[in-house]
This record gives sequence, structure tokens and C-alpha cells, in this order.
Amino acid sequence: MKRPLMNPALLSILLLAGSLLGGCTAVVVGGAATGATVAHDRRTVGTVIDDKDIQLKALRLLHGDADIERRSNIDITVYNLQVLLTGQAESPEVVARLRDQIARLPRVRKVIDEVVIGAEGTWSDATADAYLTSRVKLALFGVKRPGFDPLRVKVVSSQGTVYLMGLLTPEEADAVSDRVRFVSGVKKVVRLFEYI
Repeated sequence: MKRPLMNPALLSILLLAGSLLGGCTAVVVGGAATGATVAHDRRTVGTVIDDKDIQLKALRLLHGDADIERRSNIDITVYNLQVLLTGQAESPEVVARLRDQIARLPRVRKVIDEVVIGAEGTWSDATADAYLTSRVKLALFGVKRPGFDPLRVKVVSSQGTVYLMGLLTPEEADAVSDRVRFVSGVKKVVRLFEYI
């Protein structure tokens, strides 16, 4: 009997870790840490690291509170020290408790609450959102603006609403929004850009 090359559980853990740390792999160049994400990003290396730190602390708050975790399906996205909350929760009080805890984390500038109050989303909703996010990211490669890099746009989808984050010029932001709103499946576009 042949043994598998790698234990399936171990492979799953490694894949999950790789996706969580995507873009975090650092290479030291001339004494400065530079990652694949930072090469395309307008945030400073320090801000990228702070964003990852805030994300981990916010996830610990979410998963460390059994009541919040049981009564919600909240996703947390961090970009440029701003935290975006999406998903669903049973009540506004559940969301407010998590939002207030996250707002007190060091370096958090703002918490944007876009959580829908109501029934929890299904697995097929989550799959549709992931598919929509990938389609929007692909569509961004069609934006024709001098100097525009589609990897500078953070895309989050929740129930057909697409949230766009990034440090862009106003012209880039308009071009991105115009491109995204015509992607099939997009019900609404929410611009959370910061302008440079």
C-alpha cells in the first residue's frame, strides 16, 4: 500500500497558513523588508505590517468571544489601518460589541461597519461572494489608466455588494468603479478609497 506524500490534514494546515500569510513573505533588500504585496502597494511597509497585526488581533477578538462567534458570521478586512466589517449578525448589539473592541486596538484609525442584521449567510452565499471577488479582481486588469496597478485595490464582496479599498488617485478610483459596476453579479459598489 502506498503512503500519501503528505498527510491530508497537514496539507490543509499548510495551505491555510499560506493563504493567511500571502504577501507576507519578506525578502531583505538593502536592509529593508520588502514583500510581494509591498512591491505593488502604496502603503508603507510599516503600515502593511500594522494591518496584518490589526487583522490578527481583530480575529482573536471575534473568535475569542463565543457569544459573538455563535451569533454572527462577520468577516474582517484591514487596509491602511481601517477595519471593514462585513457579513451578518443576529443583532446590532453583537456587532456593536465587536466593533467597539476592535476600535480600541492600537493603531486602528476607523472601523467601517457594513454588517447586515438578519439571517446568517449560507455556504453557497459565501461561495458566490468568493467567486464575485475573483471576477472583480480579474476585471481590474482591464482598467486603462497610466500607472494604475490593479493589485493596489482591495476587493471584498458580501451578498453581491462589492467594497473597494485602496490608496488611489481620484481618476483611478473613478476608472475602477466604472469597471467594477459592470461585472455580472455586482449589485452595489461601495467605494472606501483614500485619495493620494
